[in-house]
Amino acid sequence: MPVKIAAILEAKPGSEQALESLLRHLVAPSRAEAGNLKYDLWQDSADPKRFVLDELYTDEAAIAAHRASAHFQDYVKRVADIAVRTAYVCHPLDVAE
Repeated sequence: MPVKIAAILEAKPGSEQALESLLRHLVAPSRAEAGNLKYDLWQDSADPKRFVLDELYTDEAAIAAHRASAHFQDYVKRVADIAVRTAYVCHPLDVAE
């Protein structure tokens, strides 16, 4: 069963560029993961210090592999210093093909 993650990150004051750079560096290696179906980075047009990661994985095992990756571990070490992060892990109820 596919699993969606929507992560919302708000940069701490003065950290907008650092957060954007950190998030951009996650995109390519995350998209290259075997169980990744989608990994998109968005920026809130009303509040440019807020970013959204829109992620889709084949299953829970793919998420576990993502979280164990070197690029994700580097992100975890750095993100708390520059942003407030909220992540929602969602399972499909009624999703269009």
